[in-house]
Amino acid sequence: MFDTLAVARTLTNAGIDPAHADALADAIRQAAEHQPVDFATRADLAALEARLTWRFAGAMVAQTLTLIGAMVAIIQLIG
Repeated sequence: MFDTLAVARTLTNAGIDPAHADALADAIRQAAEHQPVDFATRADLAALEARLTWRFAGAMVAQTLTLIGAMVAIIQLIG
């Protein structure tokens, strides 16, 4: 639950006009009510880590194969 009165009082104590403080607190409450909160779980982070690891490994393999191919081409040109 969002305490609009506490937010309005904090804003008023900070020097904001009370009418503006009330309007801001209400706008913040509306935004908080309409936005679903979706936190990442440990499982989400583990899945992300696995995907990034596989992408990194794939990039390393591709880079290694490219370098080997370049070395073979250079050796064929020289020899």
